[in-house]
Amino acid sequence: MVKISNMREFAGFSICLVLLLGSEICIAARQELIVTTIKQDPYTMSKGSQLEGYCMDLLSELAKKLGFKYKVHLVKDGAYGRQDESGNWNGMIGEVVRGEADLAVAPLTLTAAREKAVGMTKPYMQTGISILLRKDIVSEEAGFFDFLSPFSGETWFGILIAYFVTAVCICIVGRLSPCEWSQPETEQNRFTLLHSLWYAAGALSLQGAGPHPKAVSGRVICCTWWLFAVVVLACYFSSLSSSQGSDSAPLTIKGFDDLANQEVMEYGTLAGSSTLAFFKNSNNPSYRRIYEHMERRKSFVSSMDEGVQRAKEGNFAFIGESVSLDLAVARHCELVRAHEVIGMRGYSIVAPLGSSMLKNLSVAILQLSEAGELAYLRTKWWASSCVPDSAKASSLRAHSMKGIFLVLAIGLGIGVLISLFELTSKSRSTAGEQKKSCCTVLTQELSQRLRMSHTKNDPETSDKNKA
Repeated sequence: MVKISNMREFAGFSICLVLLLGSEICIAARQELIVTTIKQDPYTMSKGSQLEGYCMDLLSELAKKLGFKYKVHLVKDGAYGRQDESGNWNGMIGEVVRGEADLAVAPLTLTAAREKAVGMTKPYMQTGISILLRKDIVSEEAGFFDFLSPFSGETWFGILIAYFVTAVCICIVGRLSPCEWSQPETEQNRFTLLHSLWYAAGALSLQGAGPHPKAVSGRVICCTWWLFAVVVLACYFSSLSSSQGSDSAPLTIKGFDDLANQEVMEYGTLAGSSTLAFFKNSNNPSYRRIYEHMERRKSFVSSMDEGVQRAKEGNFAFIGESVSLDLAVARHCELVRAHEVIGMRGYSIVAPLGSSMLKNLSVAILQLSEAGELAYLRTKWWASSCVPDSAKASSLRAHSMKGIFLVLAIGLGIGVLISLFELTSKSRSTAGEQKKSCCTVLTQELSQRLRMSHTKNDPETSDKNKA
């Protein structure tokens, strides 16, 4: 049995031989397919005399898998495909319906109306409807710990470590320096660890917490800590005020309900698009108000580029396909896409109605998806050229404040060295008076001063010892 089917829409024709075992061998005549597309970044773009983009790469991969040749041309009327009142289609859909093209490979949304007129494959990309607008118009709900946002976690951890190390150094210097603690046998040390922690906390909050150190070594450490505290607080309040200032906008748009319930900002979508049809046919009150507003104001745009440009200029929200808006955000750093996405749908490849090639194309698309090729193409053509969000980038990291941390470390080191020098000088003087070795006296002083607990000599005990 030999079956010859009309395959103009796929590859001319194919001859299928049914063997006795029931298997079918198909021999396809390799005729060039006529593929229609439309210029839209990054799906199809001009590169010299050639075309490139996501759809061109996808078409190339499908051709390799299914073994067909193709020739691409741009749609003559520059439209995606819309049905007029008489039932005729324009754009790429119309070219496929009239037999002027075998395939339409472009960001064509799978809709019920189009499915009646042409055949559409399994979606090669999922999308939805969202809002594109300037960043200064979007408001994110404040969190309980937003007051910590001026500094990163690394910086907060560094400040905490610096606080404890400084308190320990104040405590050590308060014990080592004879100018601070001259009579360890009879005097109670004022700079215990608890008091040192309290003193450092008071300085960090710009509040005095006496008593203050008298020795040069203690003053060096405290002055360095005061400088550290002033710089840290200045950076904190500067970053906090700038982040609050960037979020303060007279109008906040977080989703479609906010858009429908305000009259200050203009908004619109692409004329004749499936996005417009979604709002037109929706029974949701908010979506109906959005459609009626756009219809009343005639706030439609003729192209994606025009919608992006109006959003960049401000006071305009562009409603469109989420994947297309994601590309605009990747290319224009002052724009942002709202988190809300509605009306999930997919982009499909179009072929003539009843075409036997649809199943092969759908299977090939699923294979590319399972192999990660579609995800790779998405990453390749949607690469962002923007730096991280300014609000997040304003969080100061530890390395951006390494200078003041270095100054603090040097100050602590100098203070401890001065305290050792002060103790050595006193030990040398005492050794000369008592005619002992300086090392012996210094060792005794260190042992006595660094004991964690000290019992003051009671006068009665001293009298008994004398007796």
